[in-house]
Amino acid sequence: MKFYLTTPIYYVNAAPHIGHTYTTLAADSIKRFKRMQGYKVSLTTGTDEHGQKVERSAQAAGKTPEEFTTLVSNEFRTQWDTLGIRYDHFIRTTDPKHHETVRWLFERCKANGYVYKGNYTGQYCVFDELYVNDAKPGDPCPDCGRPTETVTEENYFFRLSAFTDRLLKHYEDNPDFIAPESRRNEVLSFVRGGLQDLSITRTTIKWGIPLEGPHVAYVWFDALISYISAVKDTNLWPADLHLIGKEILRFHGVFWPAFLMAADIPLPKRIFAHGWLLFENDKMSKSRGNIVRAEPIRQVMGLEALRYFLFREVVFGQDGSFSFDALVGRYNAELANGLGNLASRTLTMIKQYRDGVIPDASGTPEIAASARIAIDAATRAFDALEFSRGLEAVWVMLSSVDKFIVEQAPWKLFKSEDAAARAQLDDALYTSAEMLRIAVVLLHPVLPESTANIWAQLGMTSSLENFEIARLDWGQLPAGQKIGMIAPVFPRIEAKSAIDRMRALEEEETIRQAKLLGKPIEPKAAEPEGTMLPPSPKIDIDDFGKVDLRVGQVLSAERVKGADKLLHLKVDIGEPEPRTIVAGIATVYDPEKVVGRKVVIVANLHPRKLRGIESNGMIVAASLEGGKPILAGFLEDVPVGARLK
Repeated sequence: MKFYLTTPIYYVNAAPHIGHTYTTLAADSIKRFKRMQGYKVSLTTGTDEHGQKVERSAQAAGKTPEEFTTLVSNEFRTQWDTLGIRYDHFIRTTDPKHHETVRWLFERCKANGYVYKGNYTGQYCVFDELYVNDAKPGDPCPDCGRPTETVTEENYFFRLSAFTDRLLKHYEDNPDFIAPESRRNEVLSFVRGGLQDLSITRTTIKWGIPLEGPHVAYVWFDALISYISAVKDTNLWPADLHLIGKEILRFHGVFWPAFLMAADIPLPKRIFAHGWLLFENDKMSKSRGNIVRAEPIRQVMGLEALRYFLFREVVFGQDGSFSFDALVGRYNAELANGLGNLASRTLTMIKQYRDGVIPDASGTPEIAASARIAIDAATRAFDALEFSRGLEAVWVMLSSVDKFIVEQAPWKLFKSEDAAARAQLDDALYTSAEMLRIAVVLLHPVLPESTANIWAQLGMTSSLENFEIARLDWGQLPAGQKIGMIAPVFPRIEAKSAIDRMRALEEEETIRQAKLLGKPIEPKAAEPEGTMLPPSPKIDIDDFGKVDLRVGQVLSAERVKGADKLLHLKVDIGEPEPRTIVAGIATVYDPEKVVGRKVVIVANLHPRKLRGIESNGMIVAASLEGGKPILAGFLEDVPVGARLK
């Protein structure tokens, strides 16, 4: 049985950080688990290297696009090799075989009548490589907030509008096509709102795949096809699983299946969009200076500490928070004091009490029953990509055996000459060792190095990575087997020194990556979060008088489909009809939390469209540099419509 899975094809405008690592480690763990289920697994990763943003970054770094993309692509490959990622295909969108595949799929879509030539004049976000409909010159991008640029050019367009019904039917017929359920609902809402035709070429840039004449493939039409070009001339397509971050769900869940339908190519079987990793509850970003990288953690704590933390701490599919304190805390509590301590205690007692030989016993029935429950719960959870739940099931099992050891007190039984006590000691030691063996098998996809180490210490000579997990059951530890050399697996870590060292290495890695990308090295900000920004240039009182600030009350609020940052508000400012206002506050305020709230509104701005919604006014919020928006409000009761002076 084949199983083909992919990570995103990572964009080379930034060096790899923990967000890239999170997705790629997840793919690696899934591959290892599927292999233990008997699948022949193939994993594709790679780098997306075209587009205007890359061209500009290369120019800023004083390199050609070819030099720049090769440098950053090699950085990704080196990072995955260092982290022990077992990828089978590393595709670069600059690879000639990828160029051939893109042209082939373009021609298929065109021959089937889904590609046509037209003209486009409008706003374009270079950062997101995104055309912004219904925007005016200078309007911000609804996704990233950066200013858009006006472009006028001849394009080839894809008839995305022709696929609304086909996509909806596919989602209905294949409810597991997009997961988790919350992401599926986002896609359904977006598609039900109606689809517009999509530009898939550019003529004003050169760094891309040439198609016809001056036309170059638009970055998303280019990058998505790499999942096929990576395994061209094999029987691996269609992909069984695309693993992505939620920010690129629309491209994978809407555009990609439509492209494939247009070209009469089978669709991937499943797309799973996980959430963001937050740093101490803030979204990681270069502007905030809170990017975390995997290499400092690997050097100080080892890769297994990071692997365990990411999949135990974070519910896969949801946003999760990372902090160095939590990393060290969970490592010491659950790896050092949990799995590591159980391995050390169990193996040391077998060595001391039974000369390093597994006793001839069948184990305690109650513990055997709990082990079988854990086997079932963990394998079901891992199969559903519920890593945290699967690991929790294993740790419940480990806790039960810790309690069992304390209750049995093998150190007391060893001192007794009674035959019943000796038999009870054999039973206790076998039970502990068998529980350890089962835990090692279940944990191997997430902790491949440490589990292989414990496997060898148990004296097992068979291949752990090839163990068929469906065969796992109680009583498979051979009696009479000699254990191996005992060695610590997870030594305890002193928190302060480890965190200080990781932070210092993080700064060094930040500087190294900045030099690699040819970017200026920005000094670390010394100011606390609450430091005031310098004042803006002074204005006359007449200028301020032109701004009509009003008290408004939010009557309703809902999220704008396809835009993580935007809320669609209805605001009463004392006029006959409430105002429609689109506000970029959705990352901080849930819709239900703002309803009924009194806010400050700029009431005399010209209307503008955001995501097809005409916004008549602007809500006022305070924000620290790179921080969250904080809505302005009132301590006293103020009537709706009152003007601020």
